Amino acid sequence: MNAMIPFPDISPDIFSISLWGMEFALRWYALAYIVGIIIGWRLVVMTVKAPRLWPNETPVMTPAQIEDMLTWIILGVILGGRLGYVLFYQPGAYLGDPLAILAIWEGGMAFHGGLIGVVIAAWVYTTRHNINKLTAADAIVVGVPPGILLGRFANFINAELWGRPTELPWGVVFPGRAAQYCPDIVGACARHPSQLYEAMLEGALLLIVLLWLVWRRGAFKRPGLTCGTFFAGYGLSRFAVEFVRQPDAQFVTEGNPLGLAVHVGGFGLTMGQLLSLPMIVLGAWLIMRARRGAILAA
Repeated sequence: MNAMIPFPDISPDIFSISLWGMEFALRWYALAYIVGIIIGWRLVVMTVKAPRLWPNETPVMTPAQIEDMLTWIILGVILGGRLGYVLFYQPGAYLGDPLAILAIWEGGMAFHGGLIGVVIAAWVYTTRHNINKLTAADAIVVGVPPGILLGRFANFINAELWGRPTELPWGVVFPGRAAQYCPDIVGACARHPSQLYEAMLEGALLLIVLLWLVWRRGAFKRPGLTCGTFFAGYGLSRFAVEFVRQPDAQFVTEGNPLGLAVHVGGFGLTMGQLLSLPMIVLGAWLIMRARRGAILAA
């Protein structure tokens, strides 16, 4: 029998209370959003309080402006994440029941949609206040990885977004009929803990790289370098993890067991990979643009 790790029995609810016949609960997923946003906000504020990091020692925004923009970004995350999930992963289901789109407490958020929401919110705010958009983007992305890190941990606790079956010794036996539906496996089905892979790559590793670039390599003085590194780093990390992440059930069919969103002859891309490709391309372009600008300035 192959080694495997039993799923830790952690409740998705931190605590719950009953009031007036209704159940109210604080969930790990909600706490991940709250704490991730707070940590991200403080990281960005720390950078704008350090003039030496910026071109001409002039931060792109003040701490007050960062706090003001935070409200716009929170709305962008929630609205973009929800609408992205609806449009990218479940358009047919929500077309039949549009009111279900509002039921965000039932789950269903897409990172790529949330990212688009943040980009739109930041674009509107920086336009209204005449702030350099690319330099502002460099500052904003520094605060994103902590939310990804905590969000992926919450996905693990919720026993959702698990990976494909594996015989590796760190495979996790996730609970639930869907997680244990592995036709080719007799007995308990262990799966890749893909949520933890993403937490380490898109969250922890990307945060370390961005902080090193900003605080040690002066990346803010080359507009677009930090932002480009985030886009390319997240895109490459997500693209790689998709090879072991179980695809959404709506993409899996008898003729497409790998759940590829686009495929020819059994080869193709998952929806996560498809949405990550533009990020990789954009990130690479921004990095090359920033490096070319540094060379010309020299």
